Amino acid sequence: MGLLGVLTLPLAPLRMTVAIAEKLRDQALREYYDPDRIRTQLDDIDRLRRSGVLADAEADALEEDLIGRLIEGRTGE
Repeated sequence: MGLLGVLTLPLAPLRMTVAIAEKLRDQALREYYDPDRIRTQLDDIDRLRRSGVLADAEADALEEDLIGRLIEGRTGE
């Protein structure tokens, strides 16, 4: 192991932590923009609206947010 290896060895735990954090972020974004998951949430909102648990205005706001996520996920913005 050369001098550079010895000097960078203490940074190994930090690099591993960053790599794990990036993988967690990527997985969270995949789930956040997953069309199937969003459709399920839209169905849940519709069911709650019809049962009277959610008011129309509240359901509309939630649906608008989910549709925005769906569009954003498809366009990659």
